[in-house]
Amino acid sequence: MAAVIRVLKGEREAYALLVDAYRTQIFNLAYRMTGSYDEAVDLAQESFIQAYLNLKKFRQDRRFFPWLYTIALNIIRNHCKKQKRERSLSATPAAQELYTPEECPEKILLGDERTQKLVAALQQLPLDQREAVILRFYQGLSFEEIAATTGFSLSAVKMRVYRGLENLKKAMAGGD
Repeated sequence: MAAVIRVLKGEREAYALLVDAYRTQIFNLAYRMTGSYDEAVDLAQESFIQAYLNLKKFRQDRRFFPWLYTIALNIIRNHCKKQKRERSLSATPAAQELYTPEECPEKILLGDERTQKLVAALQQLPLDQREAVILRFYQGLSFEEIAATTGFSLSAVKMRVYRGLENLKKAMAGGD
């Protein structure tokens, strides 16, 4: 919080402290949502830029990270929706692919067929379910934190996680 106050007082260099503190979490969120390293880098950078530009709107009686996370989540959501529209408009099979192995270092490193299947199944979930599952199980947020971050009710968050897990389970059982 001290870094936020320093930035608000005109010490722009202090923003680097915030970027350093949260870049891994924001990148990981973007990567899990998109499945693309390059897109995740761009989305994380855009998230920090937007947070900086809107820092005056930040309420200092609240924690910074949930505010930043919400900004990042909205940017990532918009990106994923745009990508989905563009993929549905494209007629070429190559454009229908979510990502190539070169774009997904996790797939190369893990090399595990089941993990690859899980990653692919996760990318196929509807955006709201993918987001809820990633926030809960990859980012480690509680249901309450997810509700606060996404703006959905606690029961809606629980339902999205439940449905996402059910759909992942079906997808994983379907090809084994």
